[in-house]
Amino acid sequence: MPRERGDLLKDLMDAVFLMNEDLAVKAAKEVVAAGYDAYDAINNGLVAGMNKAGVLYEKEEYFVPELLICSDAMYAGLEILRPHIKTDTAVEKHKVVIGVMEGDTHDIGKNLVKIMMDAAGFEMFDLGRNVPLASFVEKAKEVNAELICMSTLMTTTMDGMATVIEMLKEEGIRNSFKVMVGGGPISQGFAKKIGADGYADNATNAVDIAKKLAAKGGSSQGRAK
Repeated sequence: MPRERGDLLKDLMDAVFLMNEDLAVKAAKEVVAAGYDAYDAINNGLVAGMNKAGVLYEKEEYFVPELLICSDAMYAGLEILRPHIKTDTAVEKHKVVIGVMEGDTHDIGKNLVKIMMDAAGFEMFDLGRNVPLASFVEKAKEVNAELICMSTLMTTTMDGMATVIEMLKEEGIRNSFKVMVGGGPISQGFAKKIGADGYADNATNAVDIAKKLAAKGGSSQGRAK
């Protein structure tokens, strides 16, 4: 008999948090074999583990090498679970351009947001990391996107988000796109200051905020409730 869902979620969380790639693979395979929901396993297992590691990073108990090994375990589990995500095909496909700011190569958070939004039915255009600021604007125009999502883990690249918004204003197309920002040093106050339409502090909330922005076409500052 398959193990209980809760036990497997805990294994996935612990696998990431404790940097155990073999356990991540084993638990992910068990999730698939048991027919449990892959999105749930990613969100409440792998992502939960990465969030837990992130808390220790902020407390300076984990450092970049530990986070990288945690991410290796997370991606090992993702590789198995991702093909089994039940994509929400009942909703209209809203186009989203996403990327990490120029000068920053940290893309774990961005990748999580992309996976979650893709599973939620958004059509994602991933620019990757260290993205030239103008590329956000050009790609959004090219694909006729509704949302531009920008992420950073470095305080030195935060101002680039404001620059992208200014670029949209200068071209007279600011109202054509909703802009959402996130990442370690980003706050609701910063998002409001630069005129972003939405801010999310983790991948799950990013999906909720994006849905609100796409559905209402309005500003959605702060965390989703």
